[in-house]
Amino acid sequence: MTTRNLALAALFISLSAIGGMLKIPLGIASIALDAMPALVAVLFLSAPLAGTVAALGHLASALYGGFPLGPFHVIIALEMALVIWLFAVLHRKDYKIGKWVAFVLGNGIVAALPFYFLLSPAFFYASVPGLVIASAINALGAGTVMSIMASRFRERVK
Repeated sequence: MTTRNLALAALFISLSAIGGMLKIPLGIASIALDAMPALVAVLFLSAPLAGTVAALGHLASALYGGFPLGPFHVIIALEMALVIWLFAVLHRKDYKIGKWVAFVLGNGIVAALPFYFLLSPAFFYASVPGLVIASAINALGAGTVMSIMASRFRERVK
């Protein structure tokens, strides 16, 4: 790992932690704008590193919310890392619409699926609408920032 990538990862983790402070009042205390910087990090970092940004950003967001789901936040952080990794792979393959659909569905529905069995079906059904809305907000913000950055920093963006 180069010093540049380490510094960029630290920057995006910090931005993700700040985004974690911006809560979206949709039922669960840990729904926030922590995924947006991880999505933007895909422009500059490898898929595993962008996934790490997402995982650490979620843990920071959960910390600000008081870890309402306790140790389950480790599972959520791993799920977010996988979703951002998939997003990064699709971005590299130039799937313009598919990467956004995969992010919103993966982060909003698929990531909540284990909690259907771990907690309860009621928790799953109550959390999915908020998660989908929050994922769409994160995607919309990241898409806006990514289009601006890609046009301004074309030579530096992968």
